[in-house]
Amino acid sequence: MPPTRTHSFAAVDLGASSGRVMVARVGPGTLDLQEVHRFANRPVRTGGTLHWDVLALYRGVLDGLRAAGAAAGGPLAGVGIDSWAVDYGLLDADGALLGNPVHYRDTRTDGAPEKVAAALPPEELYAATGIQHLPFNTVFQLVAAQGTPQLAAAQQLLLIPDLISYWLTGEAGTEITNASTTQLVDPRTRTWSPVVAARLGIDLGLFPPLRSPGDPAGPLRSGVLAETGLTGPVPVTAVGSHDTASAVVAVPADGGGDGSGFAYIATGTWSLAGLELDRPVLTEASRAANFTNELGVDGTVRYLRNIMGLWLLQECLRTWEAQGDPQHLAALLDGAARAAPLRSVVDAGDPVFLAPDDMPRRIARACARTGQPEPRTPVETTRCVLDSLALAHRAAVEEAQALSGRTAGTVHVVGGGAHNTLLCRLTADATGLPVVAGPAEAAALGNVLVQARAAGVVGGGLAGLRALVRATQPLRYYRPAGDRSAWDEAADRIGTGCRGRRT
Repeated sequence: MPPTRTHSFAAVDLGASSGRVMVARVGPGTLDLQEVHRFANRPVRTGGTLHWDVLALYRGVLDGLRAAGAAAGGPLAGVGIDSWAVDYGLLDADGALLGNPVHYRDTRTDGAPEKVAAALPPEELYAATGIQHLPFNTVFQLVAAQGTPQLAAAQQLLLIPDLISYWLTGEAGTEITNASTTQLVDPRTRTWSPVVAARLGIDLGLFPPLRSPGDPAGPLRSGVLAETGLTGPVPVTAVGSHDTASAVVAVPADGGGDGSGFAYIATGTWSLAGLELDRPVLTEASRAANFTNELGVDGTVRYLRNIMGLWLLQECLRTWEAQGDPQHLAALLDGAARAAPLRSVVDAGDPVFLAPDDMPRRIARACARTGQPEPRTPVETTRCVLDSLALAHRAAVEEAQALSGRTAGTVHVVGGGAHNTLLCRLTADATGLPVVAGPAEAAALGNVLVQARAAGVVGGGLAGLRALVRATQPLRYYRPAGDRSAWDEAADRIGTGCRGRRT
């Protein structure tokens, strides 16, 4: 394609609570993004198991592609798909789905980490894959599923974005940035680890061939074209299909692709906080600190820690509404900005907050366990959540630098949390580093940028893509307050103090 005019690309961006389809006009000096369709992602519990309603998600994708074609006002130059990680669908010999995918927050993996550790000690598993311990990692899901009729009948395993891509194109593949989160990939070779799979009894033959961001994933099927009204051919391109991989592409950092000079926090339901590196950190100290080495675009490594994120506040809002006391987020944030700072904080990485439940009550109990005042009002709880997230961001950024030997002079907050002015300000104060907030739609932007580069519409490496983001997207800047002693004291209260690099 000649790089002299703009082209329209569709990004399918599936999150844990909603999905959306975005259309971007991309060309030299142009990067305009428009949301054309949003749909709910509501998990369903049946038979005691929490499932994703993946057919409803696919219906939303089709509706979104129809809207994308109308909004583009001409042919779509491509489609890319990103989503959350670790979850998958199983297909039989005819390519039919063997049941709805199980949600990562389901309890079926209870006891699976212990079973895995008996076959492959955690330090060996980390040295081989570099992935942090999370109880819902794909390896634990697969070990928990061993012996079930579904897994016995399965001929193929597709991670969520690869499953959607397969239904759209009829061609199966496993995109590498998402594959790395399975805890079955060697981050040094960027290939499957047969040793890990063999030790855990996992059949790597279930996975179709690996793809890299920018690889073709096949054109939309004729039936999809007919259902969406799109004019073919419309290529589907493998992007950073783990939404965080796409989001990091759109971090508007002014520097090279090796990540020197900046940290990032991709915020939403989760906060993913860390650095972009050119090689993994597989030390025992890194494992003990629970950092992960997920693969990124253009051979990079996303060295980060998973933090519970705005899930804490989302669950509080859901609980208050269920209790007949609905709260307006804007009013809560306004009240929290005026509330007493650091009165009570919790460890945002505590697994006690993982499952859906009465979140305000769990937060209050966690404060009581550490001898702090229990938040009594929604405003106090909201301030506790945001102070706690800022503390967790601080710890992750400082420890990532100490463990990797890299330094960061700026923190980039991308994703939905970039809209949260109070969280961004608190993160700057807690880390002692300037914060650049935006773009909020980083995952969709990274998605379309990889597509556009593969199509020849834009060129260059990550630095060039990020320069286009800086030139076209609104950003907000936050300077840190000078004194961080109150943050040190609060971190010590919950045992998450970090006495690493100070700025």
